[in-house]
Amino acid sequence: MQFIREIAIVIFSIFNTMSPYLLLGFLFAGILHAFVPQRLFSKYLSQSGWTSVFYATLFGIPLPLCSCGVIPTAMALYKEGASKGATVAFLIATPQTGVDSIIATYSLMGFPFALIRPVVALCTALFAGITTNVFTLNEKSPVSLTQTSSQPTEKLSFAQQLKSAFHYGYVEMMEDIGKMLLFGLLLAGLITYFVPDNFFMLFGNNTILTMLLVLLVAVPMYVCATGSIPIAIALMMKGMSPGTALVLLMAGPAANIASMLVIGKVLGKKTFTLYLTTLIIGAMGCGLIIDNFLPPGWFDVSHFVTAVHHHGGFHYFKMICSLILVALFINAMWLKKNKKKEKIMENTKDNDVISFKISGMRCNHCKSTVINAISKLPSVKEVTVNLSDGIAHVKGTPTSEEVQKTVEALGFEFKGRI
Repeated sequence: MQFIREIAIVIFSIFNTMSPYLLLGFLFAGILHAFVPQRLFSKYLSQSGWTSVFYATLFGIPLPLCSCGVIPTAMALYKEGASKGATVAFLIATPQTGVDSIIATYSLMGFPFALIRPVVALCTALFAGITTNVFTLNEKSPVSLTQTSSQPTEKLSFAQQLKSAFHYGYVEMMEDIGKMLLFGLLLAGLITYFVPDNFFMLFGNNTILTMLLVLLVAVPMYVCATGSIPIAIALMMKGMSPGTALVLLMAGPAANIASMLVIGKVLGKKTFTLYLTTLIIGAMGCGLIIDNFLPPGWFDVSHFVTAVHHHGGFHYFKMICSLILVALFINAMWLKKNKKKEKIMENTKDNDVISFKISGMRCNHCKSTVINAISKLPSVKEVTVNLSDGIAHVKGTPTSEEVQKTVEALGFEFKGRI
């Protein structure tokens, strides 16, 4: 059982180092969500030319959306008039970084990597967005696919916004990326124990081959920007170059099988090809620049290797933060488990409720996007969504065709009325 103990020590070392920064990052993410008006995005992303791409990239970099949560948001922006280039730029920049992942990157990988991640996201997204606009110049976005509701948006007080910030950061985000973060930590522990030291020396100096192998695994796999950090540092401890680690950190969160299928379906095969090609070229190009032109000392992880092998560095403050983070995760999972029963009981009391099966919702942001979109239908009074079962309970008299058109415009799959 020695190997289990060694793996547990590695996992705890990484988690203990990240926990204070994760708590801070989740707080900033909640503040950004609660205090930045969502309408701001649509206003600037619907502009023509390269300016919409620039704004999409600028807005996307700090947003704490994972690679599944960004899909419905991007599709909603596209539906409201954003160009294809702006939509692609948003799809690439947003899941690669976020205030939470940037802070977490600093905790494990140092300031240079924490600075380089958003810079690379900026360059890659601009390159992808401008290229897409050039090649899809004559293609128009489907403006206003759904009718908007005339109901005014409720204005929240400062106290309500603050409460919303804490709930989003420490409950909803924990529900969305908590499992992926644990998966990343577990995988990092397994890599550290089972992968031989200097494993990547087997490829010699063929960095491009190593990057292509990483892309082959990372692109179809679902991994969030924060969850990819422990995986990247574990591989760097085994000899992976910093540039290849950057490819993992960039391409992994920005693409997965589900997102690629949605992009191909909603934006078209040409846009999908441009999205994937520019993402790969951008990630590999920036990775090669890091390996060949930047000082290796900026990306030294020996300090973390020493900490793992000596089992030290478990300061009381970090341990307290780790315990708080574990408690928040348990609380979020408990709330998520009980939401299913509460929503079913709430909706079965009213005979005026219609239920629809929707496939593809994986996080709270997906859920919120579906609720907001269906709520805009004139015949709808109220909407609740059971994320666990993928069921939308709609109070009102919408037709299945109306709901299907609304849901599929966001990139989700409509399964029908139940």
